[in-house]
Amino acid sequence: MTGSLLEVIALDLRDAVAAEEGGADRLEVVSDMGSGGLTPSADLVAAIARECGLPQMIMLRRDAGFTVRPEELDRLRRDVKELTEAGAAGFVFGFLDEDGSVDVKATEALIQAVSPLPWTFHRAVDHAADVRAAWRAVRLLPNLATVLTSGSPEGVGSGLDVLRTRAEAGDASLVLAGGGLREAHVPALLDYGIRAFHVGGAVRGSWQEPVDPNRVRHWRRLVDRL
Repeated sequence: MTGSLLEVIALDLRDAVAAEEGGADRLEVVSDMGSGGLTPSADLVAAIARECGLPQMIMLRRDAGFTVRPEELDRLRRDVKELTEAGAAGFVFGFLDEDGSVDVKATEALIQAVSPLPWTFHRAVDHAADVRAAWRAVRLLPNLATVLTSGSPEGVGSGLDVLRTRAEAGDASLVLAGGGLREAHVPALLDYGIRAFHVGGAVRGSWQEPVDPNRVRHWRRLVDRL
């Protein structure tokens, strides 16, 4: 990896190949961005593993919300084995309970299922009733690699102050900045000490278009301050 981590959302094999060509460090592989990203098929993960050398972080999420029912959690735990065999390098998940607190029990159940692979806590943290309490809970969880966060439910543009606060609290190494991330946000995030960036729409013309390797190259230079 170069100076900063650059993660690109991949919806299909074409996206994955383009992300690798452009210089991304890893993929977040999802389906259905209209729902904010759901669990992809094991067939897609296997196809990417055959054609692309980038590590794949796989979304574990069955619907658009951040709560999870017991039957959904059981399904996700079953998915883990198949997705790992297909080529997953890690997973992306994170849940809130009905009160808006981190659902530690559900999250720990998936941590156990994916162990020893690393995992990213999803943007549920931005939707918590008490964001500081959510961060305190999340940072204690085992095998945590990064926390995908924009600092606000509305996106990075509204969450820069929160991201700065998180960095000042010692969490810069955990922050994976993403969710409405734009070029103009990067200098401030780098100044805060944040070195991991997550892009999707910014490296394609629209969600109906594939990843553009030239846009990925631009982001590669941007996050590395080249």
